[in-house]
Amino acid sequence: MKIALAQINPTVGDFEGNLKKILENIDQADKQNAELIVFSELALCGYPPKDLLLKKQFIEDNKKYLIKLAESIKSDITVIIGFAEENNGKGKPLFDSLAVLKSGKILFTRQKTLLPTYDVFDEDRYFEHGKIISPVKLFHQKIGLTVCEDIWHDDLSWTKPRYHLDPVSELSEQNVSLIINSSASPYFLGKPELREGILKNCAKKHKLPIIYVNQVGGNDELIFDGNSCVIDQNGNICLKLKSFEEDLQIIEFNNDSSQIITGRDVPPAHLYTNETNMEELLKAITCGLRDYVKKCDFKKVIIGLSGGIDSALVTVLAIYALGKESISCIFMPSRYTSETSSSDVNKLALSLGIELKTISIEEPFKVFLNLLSPSSLTEENIQARIRGLILMALSNQSGGLVLSTGNKSELATGYCTLYGDMCGGLAIISDLPKTLVYTLSKYINKKENKELIPKNILTKAPTAELKLNQTDQDILPPYDTLDKILNLYVEQHSSLKEIIKKGLPQDTVKKVCNMIDLSEYKRYQSAPGLKLTSRSFGYGWRMPIAQQYKETI
Repeated sequence: MKIALAQINPTVGDFEGNLKKILENIDQADKQNAELIVFSELALCGYPPKDLLLKKQFIEDNKKYLIKLAESIKSDITVIIGFAEENNGKGKPLFDSLAVLKSGKILFTRQKTLLPTYDVFDEDRYFEHGKIISPVKLFHQKIGLTVCEDIWHDDLSWTKPRYHLDPVSELSEQNVSLIINSSASPYFLGKPELREGILKNCAKKHKLPIIYVNQVGGNDELIFDGNSCVIDQNGNICLKLKSFEEDLQIIEFNNDSSQIITGRDVPPAHLYTNETNMEELLKAITCGLRDYVKKCDFKKVIIGLSGGIDSALVTVLAIYALGKESISCIFMPSRYTSETSSSDVNKLALSLGIELKTISIEEPFKVFLNLLSPSSLTEENIQARIRGLILMALSNQSGGLVLSTGNKSELATGYCTLYGDMCGGLAIISDLPKTLVYTLSKYINKKENKELIPKNILTKAPTAELKLNQTDQDILPPYDTLDKILNLYVEQHSSLKEIIKKGLPQDTVKKVCNMIDLSEYKRYQSAPGLKLTSRSFGYGWRMPIAQQYKETI
């Protein structure tokens, strides 16, 4: 039996475009004599559809296009596709389901049993838990159909098991010969290796081969890495699809699926080193940015260059994702902008081969000084807000998307200006701590074998240049210390006591964590940012703004 794994990049709500892509993959698989083709979770409507699922017309269109898909399949191939299924019984109005299609008919549907409601997942808001866990009979075999979280029951390395039910165990007890898992599993740094380990353990535990098909591409803040695969009953990877790219591959089983015929030994997900981490991040960010721009129908992006490392990295990443012709860079010096920064910006533009426009903010700054007689801090924020105003005006004129250039360390501590440097439609490095910004920038230079980002930008002390002789460390602790605290407090949910026990200075820990807590109102109003770590600010971060909780030490 030949089975095709179709790893596609759907656009949420684009039923016509998604249907076209699905049919193209079916045609390609059919030409390779595949008998079965498997698509990812909610592939028909795209994942995550969020509150579009509350729209009646959306659900009607979802059903209409499922029928249209079934009727469009002219060959003898069987199709497994993810869609939102109406629930005619008690509970939530929908199921997150898989449909099995053949010869113009919907043969079976199976519903997702385990609904994640943590971090960026909110599926219990929309879907009812599937109650029936039984195989489908295809090609004279019993095959277990599961959806994403169904296979993550008891092997979540960062937490205890979340669920009382284990769908794969129940299917295994019913003597299935194969487990198919259609998934939309979003990326964070290290997730491919983690996921691969879970799939291997599941296959070995139940002595069953697993076909795993994951979504690929960016949808809003989430990036899906693909990395679909086939794992034999001994936990060996026999086939792996591309990362961060669409792909279609065929695997062949013998008649009872007990043996993989055309499989091959595939190396495990890379053991993480600095370089493999950075290459993965580079692919993830460029994928997320490219899809956000394309799926939101923007033609170009606008970036404010400062002479610092953050805006330099954002510009390079934008070039990787979109090409030089789609980027407009603006340098907006003030009376506090050093000659060094001006020189660094021009060197960067020359190195990258991009056009640079310079707009001084001195005259509007003078107007505000005369108008308000502001304090020192207000003066600093006024400069940032003038720059934000200019960038958004240029966005209005050109229709370009402004890329915010702030990093996670700044966003966490509030070391940024609301309606100023936080302006923008997408923040592509807002989930990268400052130390990781430097590491990724150095990696890019090494990868390109030249100073794409000038050395001085990488080595000078970071500064906002909003007053004389200013550096970030006037307010913040050294970034290596800050980012360790940030990782422990935000990503690992450690208490202040636990962080201090790690050997970090008590006063610094208290200061940084207090800054993080007090800056929630800024983050609430920030641009959406690409999720790159296990715990990002944004869709999955739900802290109250008006609150008075203080941890004791």
